[in-house]
Amino acid sequence: MKDIITLSIESSCDETAVAVLKNGREVLANVVSTQIELHKKFGGVVPEVASRKHIENIDAVYQEALDTAGIKAEDIDHIAVTYGPGLVGALLVGLSYAKALAFTLGIPLVGVNHMQGHINANYIQHKDLKPPFITLVVSGGHTHLVEVKDYQNYEILGRTRDDASGEAFDKISRAMGLGYPGGPIIDKLGPIVDRLAKEGNKNAIDFPRAYLDEGYDFSFSGLKSAVLNYLNAQKMKKQEIVVEDVAASFQEAVVEVLATKAVHAAEEKGYKTIALS
Repeated sequence: MKDIITLSIESSCDETAVAVLKNGREVLANVVSTQIELHKKFGGVVPEVASRKHIENIDAVYQEALDTAGIKAEDIDHIAVTYGPGLVGALLVGLSYAKALAFTLGIPLVGVNHMQGHINANYIQHKDLKPPFITLVVSGGHTHLVEVKDYQNYEILGRTRDDASGEAFDKISRAMGLGYPGGPIIDKLGPIVDRLAKEGNKNAIDFPRAYLDEGYDFSFSGLKSAVLNYLNAQKMKKQEIVVEDVAASFQEAVVEVLATKAVHAAEEKGYKTIALS
């Protein structure tokens, strides 16, 4: 039986990525060109800058992926590309490149919602994983709780009503002067104090948890406001702000809600497997 070779292209935000897979689950190459250092000085991703860098990087990333996988363009059976969600200009670069490549090679082109990509990455990491299961999708701009009924059958049980958890991390990190991206900095890579949340006391500050009447939706805008109000109040009173404790307490408030709702969904739906996407 012939192996199926898939070329995958992702350009939805600030990273240009090309991967080569064999039979859907074996990764032969995964090349990523990140723009994090470029966007740090702005405190977040600038769409126009991201789009231009994708144009500069995508051809080199594609060629490196082929070289790493040890294949030629003629070996590719089909191309998968992110069509959304994401930054329009950034998506357009990857889509245009994929369309031109598929047309030139005369092979099928498959558009992929990258939220499904987040979920399906679990099949690559865990070879024995099969539906059905509950998955918590926690990416930069999205927070979803999803019931995976089959490989192409999903039901979104809950989603954020305002900020995604990743956006809240970025905004709190910026407010504390820690930089971008907020998630890894607050969790472990802070330029001011290394491993901030892991060194801080998660019970030091009682930040609110929004459970929204025990439904499956999320909300982090209230928590974000509570942290900002705490920081401003401490400054006005000229009291010390222990950044490690703020980071740890904030992260605990986010993670507790995420974990509680995911477990509740699995119990209510009768599943014994929860995947983190």
